Amino acid sequence: MEIKDLLRENIRRMAPYSTARDEYQGDIGIYLDANENPYENGFNRYPDPHQKELRQRIARLKGVDPAQVFIGNGSDEPIDLVYRMFCEPRIHNAVSITPTYGMYKVAAATNDVEFREVLLGADFSVNAENVLAATDENTRLVWLCSPNNPSANLLDRNEIEKILVRFPGIVVIDEAYIDFAGEAGFLPVLKTYPNLVVLQTLSKAWGLAGLRLGLAFAQPAVVDVMGKVKYPYNINCITQKLVMEHLARPETVAAQVAELVAERKKALEELAKLSVIRKVFPADANFMLIRVDAPRKVYNALIAEGVIVRDRSRIAGCEGCLRITVGTPAENQKMLALLKTM
Repeated sequence: MEIKDLLRENIRRMAPYSTARDEYQGDIGIYLDANENPYENGFNRYPDPHQKELRQRIARLKGVDPAQVFIGNGSDEPIDLVYRMFCEPRIHNAVSITPTYGMYKVAAATNDVEFREVLLGADFSVNAENVLAATDENTRLVWLCSPNNPSANLLDRNEIEKILVRFPGIVVIDEAYIDFAGEAGFLPVLKTYPNLVVLQTLSKAWGLAGLRLGLAFAQPAVVDVMGKVKYPYNINCITQKLVMEHLARPETVAAQVAELVAERKKALEELAKLSVIRKVFPADANFMLIRVDAPRKVYNALIAEGVIVRDRSRIAGCEGCLRITVGTPAENQKMLALLKTM
């Protein structure tokens, strides 16, 4: 399979926006090319549009080649980009599991692309045959989220691999919560599957949600096109600087992840004892899904005490369910204490 054959014709033909600094390889120069204010204040110059230093740092951290790394303004940017790259509006379609992260569907609607949903099993398991059966000759994308949001479970690796091998288009695996799952996900086999795009983020385990930095990993041919289609200066200089500083403290993040995983285990055990809860689903992420008889009543009671959770009871497959993020030990204790009174 050739990636170029999956691209939209206009994307194959486009001439990307370029700057004079793409041609200049030095570290210091007299910059008279971009109509910037020349008086130094720390922010007067445009940021590196290719995030070269940051890409190299992330590549080392993740064990991949820098040419396989795309840095986006949150994961929502690469989600939108793959639609723009591969899906001709009103012709091509995308297939996704459901329930799952809502932005796949929103981005499809924004790009005028048909969005087909395949319901997961009652235990939120994925069936490769069901996913593949929903595709046709106009399907360009398959969306899989693992660990899945809102169900919190890892999808079966064998089922995912069946889809990767048999689907002739792009398979996007969103691994936003992989740091909490106790496994490496699909990055180690990135080179094995030319049609694989892996999404990760610094918003969850790394605690940088406010900086909005998402990651896409794919073959260099895909990353190269992402770089051509994106807005030129999509990651501002402050974000690049702060992320570089934060990535120098992996031991802090590892300790926080370990504590959150331990707190998740405790919370799951305690939740299972409560009379208000009908079912506690297994969790591989930094959140948990529970089923109750009166989800809105429980949700409102928690809100009244300042504990904000997510009501997922209105989406197919999650009837009666609330999603609860794992907080600090004190926050978890308050949440549990409130549920015990219901």
